[in-house]
Amino acid sequence: MTLTPSLRNDRSLQSPRHIALAWSASQRMSLIHPTAVIDPGARLGTGTRVSHFAHVCAGARIDADCMLGQGVYIGNEVSIGRNVNIQNNVSVYDAVTLEDDVFCGPSVVFTNVFNPRAAVTRESNLCKTLIRQGATLGANCTVVCGTTIGRHAFVGAGAVVSRNVPDYALVVGVPARQIGWMSRHGEPLSLPLKGDGIATCPATGERYVLRDGVCALAVEVVA
Repeated sequence: MTLTPSLRNDRSLQSPRHIALAWSASQRMSLIHPTAVIDPGARLGTGTRVSHFAHVCAGARIDADCMLGQGVYIGNEVSIGRNVNIQNNVSVYDAVTLEDDVFCGPSVVFTNVFNPRAAVTRESNLCKTLIRQGATLGANCTVVCGTTIGRHAFVGAGAVVSRNVPDYALVVGVPARQIGWMSRHGEPLSLPLKGDGIATCPATGERYVLRDGVCALAVEVVA
């Protein structure tokens, strides 16, 4: 979805009713709060909701059925997949990618430069961060740039992630360290941190296999 300049600048069209009519006319069902700023050129998928005082920059690419909470900022060089939930006061800066079904708790922090200085411009040396499908980032955690958080991994509230996190891993603390494994439903798995093992998600009954310290759904493991 692209918000036209006329809609952004004409205050007479800033009511929720006028905005809803605008999206219906363009066959887009996204709901944008009138206080949000969507720069011309930004792309939002059908069903995506943008809350109070959020700002989506022109180059952002956001897929369908996402939720951007109050005060969220989305940079230009940002890619966000389907069904991503970004809670209040999260800034997703350039060079960050969020795959499908990612959850960002309130006030999650992303960075994109290792060694920032106010007097030194480093915009051409941004360090990429990748959050894989289904991962959860707990409230107030910090993700240092250059890291990859694996599929369905779970980062505890307040953790500082400075290294890659494996698929399904549960990490907590400062710096973040692994203390367990989580199912894609968000339930702890009775598996050792290393070695081999088999566990079942108590909520769904799905079986997980740990081989040489790598966790995966049993149906995805090649015999």
